[in-house]
Amino acid sequence: SSVQADFFAPIDVFLDDNPYEKDWGNSDPNTYVILKKGTDINQLNHKIAGFVKTKIKESNTTLFVRPFSKGYLYGRYENGVQSGGRIEYVRLFSIIAIFILVIACINFMNLSTAKASKRVKEVGIKKVVGATRQALIFQYLGESLLMTFLSLLIAMLLVAFLLPAFNEITGKHLLFRFDARPVFFILSISLLTGLISGSYPALYLSGFKPATVLKGKLRTSAGELWVRKGLVVFQFSISVVFIVSVLIVYKQLVFIEAKNPGYNKDNLISINMKGSVLEKIIKSTETFVSEGKNIPGIVNISSMDHSSIIGDYGSTGDINWEGKNPRDIISFGNIGVNYEMIETLGIELAAGRSFSRRLSSDSSEIIFNEAAINAMGLKNPIGKTVSMWGKDRKIVGVVKNFHFESLHEMVKPFAIRLEPLFTNIIIAKIKPGTEKSTIEKLQQLYQKYSPGFPFDYKFLDEDYQGQYVAERRVASLSRWFAGLAILISCLGLFGLAAFTAERRFKEIGIRKVLGASVTGIAVLFSKDFLKLILIAVFIAFPLAWWASSQWLNGFAYRIPIGAGTFLIAGGSTLLITLLTISFQAVKAALANPVKSLKTE
Repeated sequence: SSVQADFFAPIDVFLDDNPYEKDWGNSDPNTYVILKKGTDINQLNHKIAGFVKTKIKESNTTLFVRPFSKGYLYGRYENGVQSGGRIEYVRLFSIIAIFILVIACINFMNLSTAKASKRVKEVGIKKVVGATRQALIFQYLGESLLMTFLSLLIAMLLVAFLLPAFNEITGKHLLFRFDARPVFFILSISLLTGLISGSYPALYLSGFKPATVLKGKLRTSAGELWVRKGLVVFQFSISVVFIVSVLIVYKQLVFIEAKNPGYNKDNLISINMKGSVLEKIIKSTETFVSEGKNIPGIVNISSMDHSSIIGDYGSTGDINWEGKNPRDIISFGNIGVNYEMIETLGIELAAGRSFSRRLSSDSSEIIFNEAAINAMGLKNPIGKTVSMWGKDRKIVGVVKNFHFESLHEMVKPFAIRLEPLFTNIIIAKIKPGTEKSTIEKLQQLYQKYSPGFPFDYKFLDEDYQGQYVAERRVASLSRWFAGLAILISCLGLFGLAAFTAERRFKEIGIRKVLGASVTGIAVLFSKDFLKLILIAVFIAFPLAWWASSQWLNGFAYRIPIGAGTFLIAGGSTLLITLLTISFQAVKAALANPVKSLKTE
């Protein structure tokens, strides 16, 4: 099962310690159902849609079922409608892989047709002695397929060698196994690649007329040149899109790292108090907090009813206030906290005050964030009363908006309840540089109040970083993909430059005899390729802008796409191209003209 557990226990054991889970307004437990064979999912969803409303009339919850197997890749929902998930990255990298394969096919086509001048006599002689065009097509397709399957063998060795590194990057544990389905899939891709990459060269080479080629009158048509140039432009356009995308992803991750979440996440740890009876845990928590303040390395310490404010929080629509429109349905994130929690987290106040032991005698106070006050439309909210779960609470403060969700989401309404008697998660701020000694002392204190239970703690900045695991994997894999695409494109360009130099060997010799300088010949040789790359850059820029915008649209808080990114991508592409062809350009320019003209 993909759901792993250390042990299983009856639900009653859980409910004894968490009686509030029995409330129909609580959505914490996941519910799993086995459907009868042949069940119509749409009809079932229609039947259960309003079930919660039969228990709580004012509920705005709509129930529906989804296949368990869809949860991992299709895990994101908006207003009850499936709206993507990890499947988007699967599709993204599949598209990238296809493009890299296409670039490799383009290189093969370009180099094969560029070598045509060396094979024209072979074609002419074979046709003279009776070879049909169909036979020649099969020969050249066979050569392409042979090269493709030899490449497949090398690729399999590389996959086996690089799989551990890939698993480390992706956080997965993939195994290299030869099952029937993946083997069939790989062989099919290889066959298709060989046929596609070999089709154009096969048709091109087999189409030569024997009388023409044996007389040495083979001429390159304008159409052929345009096709070859178009293929170069296409593959470098894709490479530029990759470069821009990598830069955008990198800048967005830097932005995420530098973005102030609205609380101080550094050196904050959470500790889950454990015990056999809920009442005992609550009492232990209160005394643990009191004694924890005396530990030298503790800057501040408090407790709450959730293990983190990042993603792990409650949600409710059962908050009412004077002037509320009965038809408005507003969902509030919320946590129950002990005194000094706001100070421990470093959340800033926008108005009013924090919870204070000196000013409070019970848990009837509440603090909202700015987004909640705006959603409720309250002016001068301090001192006003709201009803939450049927209990009146006094607004004593308003905190500035902080990110209790990832930057993918806008800051939503949030309520911080004063619930000192219902907190069992310790949150402690540790003085920098004293982490090891302070945690050891916290462990000793923990064993005093939760004997026999393991001392588990985690840093809250790990929760913050954990929100962007997928993005970091995308960034890492994108760098590799972009590098691979650029490398393949440059290999093809290097080969094409070599054949171009060979075909223009005599021209370059004549130019040198007539007084052309080495620099002038190198520039002449390079400028045609640089023109193609410039065209590729300008084609790629709007595509890269669109692709990057689509990815950034997944973030409510994002970087602007500036011109600097495109200038860096364009400049680096031109520089890479220049370095790639410079060897062939200089080599051709330095060649002795006697060697090229001695047979004339």
